[in-house]
Amino acid sequence: MILSRLSRAFFIVAVLAVPAVRAWDYEGHRVVNQLALQALPAEFPTFVREPSAAERIAFLGGEPDRWRNVPDGPLRQSGGSWTDHFCDVEQLQDAGLDPATLTSFRFDFVVAYAAGRAAHPDKFPAINPAKNSDHTREWPGFLPWTITEYYGRLKSAFSYLRTFQELGTPEEIANAQANAIYVMGTLGHFVGDCSQPLHTTIHHHEWVGPNPQGYAVWSGFHSWIDGGFIKKAGISTASLAPKLTVAQPLAVGPRGDGRDPLFVAVMDYMTAQHRLVEPLYQLEKAGKLSDELEHSGKFNQDTAPVNEEGRAFVVGQLLKGGQMLAAIWLTAWRTAPVDTYLQGQLQKRQGIKPAPAAKKE
Repeated sequence: MILSRLSRAFFIVAVLAVPAVRAWDYEGHRVVNQLALQALPAEFPTFVREPSAAERIAFLGGEPDRWRNVPDGPLRQSGGSWTDHFCDVEQLQDAGLDPATLTSFRFDFVVAYAAGRAAHPDKFPAINPAKNSDHTREWPGFLPWTITEYYGRLKSAFSYLRTFQELGTPEEIANAQANAIYVMGTLGHFVGDCSQPLHTTIHHHEWVGPNPQGYAVWSGFHSWIDGGFIKKAGISTASLAPKLTVAQPLAVGPRGDGRDPLFVAVMDYMTAQHRLVEPLYQLEKAGKLSDELEHSGKFNQDTAPVNEEGRAFVVGQLLKGGQMLAAIWLTAWRTAPVDTYLQGQLQKRQGIKPAPAAKKE
């Protein structure tokens, strides 16, 4: 890949200034969350479509990236500040793990992965302690687990919201709605991350290791996909909304293998995006994420025309993110259980005698 010295320098500085891998710049994450809102069916609670709520959900699409303003210490290992944003599928396989059978329990997975890594030391290069002050390089990333956990939080939020709507005060209802909005928007960030194929691979910034196809080895590639290309191509919510379909819930019925069905759906979704890593690099190699001028060393991001095949790829990924997010929101709303404890407490507060619990057979 030949870039002007100025362009290459800009991208290298930009990447080095960022403490972790990003997927879609803030505008891209806004698009994903806004598309998800527009894909929701009419049955979904209308409060999320009110202008202030819709803007809040869009704004929260960038929230987990903002947590990185505290760059050091244990926060980098948790809270979505680093390892929750990605999952390098190749490292799962190198540890002898099959993505199709992985446990949905985060810490059970940690144990299994650590054992697999120890059993296959030849697959994992030594870690430089000087570049691992946050102790994150031992791990492949936890993106599917993060999405599943936020889904659980959203089900909880919808569960107590319904109870407050039945028996609570206006203030309690407003607070419960605000909590649901917060979880919806924050969850959207991670689903958006998952729609960016470079968040599923060790080749997240450039092609690493053997490279017989001559794929990109300039570290600005990820940054260009996340924001530069989106801006250059004029990709926006308004331009993509007509391509949406009405969201359908995910299949979350009991499974014979005992695995969490939402986790399985998310893992399947992530591995599907992983299969697009090499096609994305092929587009870059062919100049379809910029223009043929890039290969002549005269590439200028501001003046080069947008290749429609490259644009279609990025548009497709943003749409997938929005559609998947809407499906997860809808599934959480439909499957939220009755908060029987809260229901009983609010009934007591109002002097209502709770109905007797059903006898177990």
